[in-house]
Amino acid sequence: MVAIQKFVIRRFNPNDLNAVIEINRRCLPENYTINFFMDIYRNCPEAFLVAEAEDKIVGYIMCRLEYGFSDFNRFKLVKKGHIVSIAVLNEYRRKGIGSSLIAQALKELANAQAKECYLEVRITNEAGINLYKKFGFVITQRIAYYYHDGEDAYVMSKKL
Repeated sequence: MVAIQKFVIRRFNPNDLNAVIEINRRCLPENYTINFFMDIYRNCPEAFLVAEAEDKIVGYIMCRLEYGFSDFNRFKLVKKGHIVSIAVLNEYRRKGIGSSLIAQALKELANAQAKECYLEVRITNEAGINLYKKFGFVITQRIAYYYHDGEDAYVMSKKL
């Protein structure tokens, strides 16, 4: 673990792409193409955020805006935020960076008029599930074989 004095959450810019891709590859089994990252950025640049500590990017969260059926009222169409990916380098975890990324992303999604937010999480990711619950997310669905390795995912949702 690294002792850090402070970190900053700011909006992603395209110059950050290589650092974000490196964090994604180091932290997650789900890796994305350059085009995928940039499509997410173009969809909702205000909710694609990075965390900087010690003059380097140590984490990110990327979200997109979508329209779909509410996770809380099945017959209602709503504007939704989708947390597509979040990652923080191992040595910078448990310092509030992930929580700060989520809090700021939720604020940006609400400012963009999203009424709900959702994400997918591995059913074995207890730390992630507990973190999302602290923000008021609830499990609304289970998707069998969601991940490439066959693991199921929970869909967790929250009203904004």
